[in-house]
Amino acid sequence: MTDVKYPFPNSDPNIAADKTVETMSNALKAIQIYSYGILKYLNEFMAPYWIALNSFNTLEKEKLKTGDPLQALSDYLNIFKFNLQVAEKGFNGTFSMMNTYHVRKAEEAFLAFLNTVFDKKGEDVSGFIARYAKLLQKVVYEYPQAILAAKADYGFHFEDETAYVKFAETERFELWQVLPTDGGKPARENGKPIIIIPPYVLGPNILAFLPKEKKSYVHAFANMGIPTYIRIIKDIDVTPAVQVMTGDDDALDLKFFCEKLVEKYQRAVTVNGFCQGGFVAIADILSGELDGLVDALITCVTPMDGTRSKALVEYLHHLPERFMDLGYALKEMPNGNKIVDGTVMSWVYKLKSMEREAPILTFYRDLAMFDRPDGSDVKISKTAAAINYWLIYDRTDLPEGITKMSFDSYTIPVEQDGTLPVKLFGRKLNFKRLKEKGIKYLVCYAAQDDLVDKDAALAPLDFIDAEVTIFPKGHGSIATSWSFPNSECALHTCFGKEKYRGPVRFHLDLEDDESGSNPN
Repeated sequence: MTDVKYPFPNSDPNIAADKTVETMSNALKAIQIYSYGILKYLNEFMAPYWIALNSFNTLEKEKLKTGDPLQALSDYLNIFKFNLQVAEKGFNGTFSMMNTYHVRKAEEAFLAFLNTVFDKKGEDVSGFIARYAKLLQKVVYEYPQAILAAKADYGFHFEDETAYVKFAETERFELWQVLPTDGGKPARENGKPIIIIPPYVLGPNILAFLPKEKKSYVHAFANMGIPTYIRIIKDIDVTPAVQVMTGDDDALDLKFFCEKLVEKYQRAVTVNGFCQGGFVAIADILSGELDGLVDALITCVTPMDGTRSKALVEYLHHLPERFMDLGYALKEMPNGNKIVDGTVMSWVYKLKSMEREAPILTFYRDLAMFDRPDGSDVKISKTAAAINYWLIYDRTDLPEGITKMSFDSYTIPVEQDGTLPVKLFGRKLNFKRLKEKGIKYLVCYAAQDDLVDKDAALAPLDFIDAEVTIFPKGHGSIATSWSFPNSECALHTCFGKEKYRGPVRFHLDLEDDESGSNPN
């Protein structure tokens, strides 16, 4: 062994031998972790596919019994073509990401080789491979552990009686009051109450992102002394009433909660819907069931007319009409009720954005996020871990009746007179009713939202006047970045050259106008 010098020709023979063994060991470790990482990311992406395939086969067996065989064959050929298009988008995005990453790594590897051969200062081959093995270890093992650990601080923890108090409940929902965090103002006894309606599919936890870090949408209201309430749907797996609920049920339950709050505070309620929750909220208000109880509405990143979402419309345009059926996402509960699988629904959005969400591309994106040429350790921030916990684990199954409302809003445009494509209690719903009832309305959307397009969020403005607030960044930024009170677009402030009012500021000003005194 004393004559072994390669790949360290200018080193002491014994040291060279040790470094060679160490380098080979790290190389084998890197190959093993890399292979596992690729398989892990592929498996996580494909898991919903097997669920969807089962539902697809079940429904297709029924359709084939009564449908035209030739039409079915044509549809299958078209869906095959559609799959190829989706795969092409994923391949192109993945290849581009891999190419960019590996060109950079090849440059680093060659420099390390030169440093080794010519005994120059800087990272040698051994150091390069050791750093790469450490990077893979962080991405494949440490990062997922940090994401799981974020659960302790992320989202709602209703078991904490010092943070939340249950105010009322129905068969389907619970209404919890959000108490201020340390340093926040206690809720004013004569304050104007607000009910926040979270999205169904993304769950409520994003609205209490990291309360201890002062990054929480609901606490941005509660900490200003606003009587703040969050509506929480009960566990669909064990609550039959949730499994079969409809839009009518949603409206009646919201009416019940509003009546309770009006009775307590003697003031009309502001309803604030986030994402899908905003569409449900406005439908409830337009139904007339909340007349005299609600006088203000706030919607954040809400798809009011999903047919105006260009990316999704383009995606659906290539999908044969035969397969635009919620039945492909249904699963049957032990009691026979059918609900929509939330995992499959979220997977559909990934397919829509395959050029950014392909599994191997995501793996390389995570590698790039933690990779530093100088070998410095990139700490996993609690914010990044919590966001990924939301994206990976916060998926819930949905009632078919509620999902049908959203499905219709994405496939049937709002009529030219402002009538929505859904009905509640058999009544037509029209945006113009907000003006007729004097409902004050704030629309908030995110400038870089790749889930809800600007045109989809601002659809009501074709028919009524509303105040608009534009936030920077993407879909979840209002609840994550801008809920921090010291951020440049803090929710309780007016920000930007246009002096946009954040939703908390909007609500405080309503309270101020009604009471004639400054609530601050």
